[in-house]
Amino acid sequence: MNGLLKINYETEQPTVSARELHEGLEIGTEFRVWFPRMKEYGFNENVDWKRVYQKCSTLGGEQNMVDYQISIDMAKQICMIQRNEKGRQYRQYFLDLEKAWNTPEQIFARALKMADQQIEKLKASNASLVEDVQRMKPKEVFADAVSVSNTCILIGELAKILKQNGVDIGQNRLFTWMRENRFLISRKGTDYNMPTQRSMEAALFEIKERAINNQDGSVRITKTVLVTGKGQQYFVNKFLK
Repeated sequence: MNGLLKINYETEQPTVSARELHEGLEIGTEFRVWFPRMKEYGFNENVDWKRVYQKCSTLGGEQNMVDYQISIDMAKQICMIQRNEKGRQYRQYFLDLEKAWNTPEQIFARALKMADQQIEKLKASNASLVEDVQRMKPKEVFADAVSVSNTCILIGELAKILKQNGVDIGQNRLFTWMRENRFLISRKGTDYNMPTQRSMEAALFEIKERAINNQDGSVRITKTVLVTGKGQQYFVNKFLK
């Protein structure tokens, strides 16, 4: 009786096709009439049976045909109702199937299969997490910049932040880059290395002035360029991109 009826093992519990069982039992009543009658014997949808569709070749091409995946227990009880040799034969087949399903070897095999499925899910989940980490990395660095955004810092300190986040640059090279990209004034003179007009309008920098008393009694004004919190966020993310 091996292979008497195709068993579906893709679900939590084995199931069989109601149409195939109907054909195997050699039921004289049409399937569309027979199966609704079988459902009336106390069987519940999504517990004992589930509606499915399968492709069926017709003269006009292919069309969907209604079928039902039914539990082994439901199939066994349907066989008892038939009261003929085919019914007895199929019922014994299902009884033997249940015994085999519950042997230690089969239980262990199902446990291994479930473990493999869980491992594959974890692999997929981990791959998704890695993608999220890569995608979120600029945002995380952006958050780090926000954490220091309440304080204006020197350009040299910004270079250190960039260095810590994987950007190979130092203070002098950062000054050069800012001049070349017109964030700082490049022409020689009193405004050399001062923020350009567009940088100030974008609030990327602040200029701190300090008065220094010389020994001769004169006063000297020094200017220091500071990167604002907004500027820190802007440059960190710009370099990471």
